[in-house]
Amino acid sequence: MNAAPIQRIAVAYHPNLPEAAEEARAVAGFLRERGAEVLECASLYDPELRCRLSPGSHDVLIAIGGDGTMLRAGRFCAGMGLPILGINAGHFGFLSEIPRDGWREQLPLLLEGRYRLEQRLMLRCEHWRAGQHLAHWDALNDVVVCRGQFVRPIQLQAFVDGYEMASYVADGLIVATPTGSTAYALAVGGPILPPEVRNLLIIPVAPHLSVDRAIVLPEGVSISIRTYTSHEAVLSVDGHLPVPVLDGDEVRCTAGDRQVLFVRFQDPSYFYRNLTRYMERNPSSRGGV
Repeated sequence: MNAAPIQRIAVAYHPNLPEAAEEARAVAGFLRERGAEVLECASLYDPELRCRLSPGSHDVLIAIGGDGTMLRAGRFCAGMGLPILGINAGHFGFLSEIPRDGWREQLPLLLEGRYRLEQRLMLRCEHWRAGQHLAHWDALNDVVVCRGQFVRPIQLQAFVDGYEMASYVADGLIVATPTGSTAYALAVGGPILPPEVRNLLIIPVAPHLSVDRAIVLPEGVSISIRTYTSHEAVLSVDGHLPVPVLDGDEVRCTAGDRQVLFVRFQDPSYFYRNLTRYMERNPSSRGGV
């Protein structure tokens, strides 16, 4: 598990997490004392940070925050092939590699090149209306088409490579990556996909007299979701603010041409060890309320 030693580093943090900025400065100082060149130490939401990062300008971005921070950093860095090392400063930290109090022991491994890079598949999502392309996004977790504020299901048709796969009357439909299989998709009963596989997942949310099973598809397919509704429906990408979806709109999803690179110190089986540990932290698994 030897890789190129890291020298040029950017440290970014979530500005709204308590003590994250202070932790970032401590991390930057720690690295500088050991000879690393810390070129940036800024909020991940700082618009100037994107301007200062470019392909080849840095060796790694250290992201300090929770899973939301890792998702944002992933979308931010995927286009430039910049690896991300996560230090958890949030509540769950499933995507982070280093626990809140463990970075002093593990960061020297980064400088010595004792790490590996884990590749994560991304989704490309496009919103179409009456043959017109409205917008597009990249997602690391999932794309969700669902009902809005009215507590009534919507009708959805799912097409794979242009052929109708299934029709749904449901609260919504999720298209997820393997990364997203442990997020919203897992909460509605979907399967858990290992992070290294190259598959896409379709799963309905609260289907009514409709197909109620998840479907796992190969990387190369094109997925289209058509929405039929007389009331509010929305599109959300990686949990971002919802975008209105009108009757007849189409949401198209494919595996993107970008990928996210996560720095890992653990062997690949870490995923299953962590999954068990995080499941046990769920209060319901201990008889909690």
